[in-house]
Amino acid sequence: MPAADRANVAALIPCYFEEKHIRDVATRARAQLDTVLVVDDGSTDRTSDEARAAGVTVVKHERNAGKGAAIKTGLRELASSGVPWIVILDGDGQHPPEEIPHFIAAANETGAELIVGNRMGDTRTMPLVRKLTNLSMSWLISRVAGQTIPDTQCGFRMFSRELAEAFIEVPTTGFDFESEMLVLAARRGVRIGAAPVSTVYGDEVSKIRPVHDTLRFLKLLARMRG
Repeated sequence: MPAADRANVAALIPCYFEEKHIRDVATRARAQLDTVLVVDDGSTDRTSDEARAAGVTVVKHERNAGKGAAIKTGLRELASSGVPWIVILDGDGQHPPEEIPHFIAAANETGAELIVGNRMGDTRTMPLVRKLTNLSMSWLISRVAGQTIPDTQCGFRMFSRELAEAFIEVPTTGFDFESEMLVLAARRGVRIGAAPVSTVYGDEVSKIRPVHDTLRFLKLLARMRG
């Protein structure tokens, strides 16, 4: 893999109803990287308009299809760009674009093909319920993956274009897609690294549906174990 730098890492920002935050996030991502792509997952507000105002490329789903589907749309768009690395971050401001260099450094220093953000180094501002959920799910997914991943629930992550091509084939389309990415990579023999990132909680509203998405996760876990 070529060394990662601002010219050969593309940012992919999936979002849904983020008109309040997406222009700021996309602008800050542009300050870090030359290529930024926003995928609007069927929002009916001004999310796409605000993203375009930041001067980035925008692709929009006609209807909401799920975060995993939005990520896969972005990966397909970037597949022909020739950019060897892709970093995913959320459009609600929870993932500071200024921390993208942490992923670039981790990739170059460790040689890992997949780097996942790790918020667990400082959880003082993390709500207790989220902290316990992250710890338990990270333990479960790490066992299935066969290697320790300290924060499997962090969507801030960077990986190679070769892995991106494999991720496009993952069948899940919701939030569980991010967990399946990790297991697929581990089973391909990929070493998964970690980059320290901040714990940021503002006025964003979680798109996760607790009961529905927990059931989807449990079904996914059972399938991955099988």
